[in-house]
Parts: sequence; C-alpha cells; structure tokens
Amino acid sequence: MIIFGTKGYLYQLAILTLVCGQCGNPAAHTLRKRVTKFTLFFVPLFPISTKYLTQCTFCGAEQKITKEQAEQLQAQGAGDGPGGRPHGQPQQQHRF
Repeated sequence: MIIFGTKGYLYQLAILTLVCGQCGNPAAHTLRKRVTKFTLFFVPLFPISTKYLTQCTFCGAEQKITKEQAEQLQAQGAGDGPGGRPHGQPQQQHRF
C-alpha cells in the first residue's frame, strides 16, 4: 500500500501599504506565497504548485499576482524601511 497526497504551505513574505482594488481604501496588504507539495507517506517531496497573492486587511479581498509582481512588491517593501515591516524570509508556515 502506497500513501500519497498533497500538503499546502502558506508563507507570509511582507506587509505592504497599498490601495485596495476592491474597497478603494489605502490599507495594509499581506503578500503571501502558497506552495502545494506532493507527499509520499506524509513526507513532502517536491512542490507541484506555487501561487502568489495579496490580501487586504481592511476588507479581506484577495488578488492573485504573478511571481514577477510579487518580487517587485517585496523589493518595494524592503525600501520602505522599518515602517514597511518587510520580511527577508518567509516567517510563517501554515497548513491548510
């Protein structure tokens, strides 16, 4: 018997202040990376899907973005200094 499946990981890359496309408010947005990995006997082996998204902390709306847009936003957040609260490495790992 072989046990296989997938496991999801959610990494928070940065917290940025952006104008929300849904509600129009300038609010903090979390920049996240969602990685789905193939598992064999409950051991994650390799990623099969990687998606980037931003989520508005005011209204909760999520927007999918490309890897290039995520890298650009993360670099923009790193230039904001201590007020922008950039994260150099993914700090949180959640299972969903």
